[in-house]
Amino acid sequence: MRIAGAELHHVSIVVASIAAALPFYRDTLGLEAGEVREMPDQAVRVVFVGDGAGRIELLEPLDDVSGVARFLAQRGKPTLHHVCFAVDDLARVLRDLATSGIELIDREPRRGAEGMVAFLHPRAADGVLIELIDRATIAPE
Repeated sequence: MRIAGAELHHVSIVVASIAAALPFYRDTLGLEAGEVREMPDQAVRVVFVGDGAGRIELLEPLDDVSGVARFLAQRGKPTLHHVCFAVDDLARVLRDLATSGIELIDREPRRGAEGMVAFLHPRAADGVLIELIDRATIAPE
C-alpha cells in the first residue's frame, strides 16, 4: 500500500531536558524556537525548532514511567524518537494500512502537539517509529 502525497513534517528527538537542549538548536544552530508546551495526557513537554520540513521537535518526558521516559532511559542519551509525515485523510490511511497488514500503534487518530496524529509500530518501518499527522488538522504556526 502506498500513501499518496505523504511528505516530511518533522523529526523528533527525545531529550532529558528541553531547557538544557534548546540553547544548542536555538543559539548555536540559529533555529527559531516555538512555544514550549506541556501535554500532560501524553506525559511529555514539546517544542518545535526550525521551519518547514526541516523542523525538529524536542520531546521531553514529564515522568519516569511513560513510554517516552522508558525510551530515553533505554537509550541513556538524547536520540531520534520518530519521523513524522503529513498525510491527507488520516483515518482512511490508517484503515488502508491496517487492511494491507501494516502494524499500527493507533487504529484511530488522536490529538497530538499540532493536530490529529497516529503512530505506526516500529516493526512496520524496520525499527523506526513513524508518526502520521492529518494535514487538514495541522495547527497554523
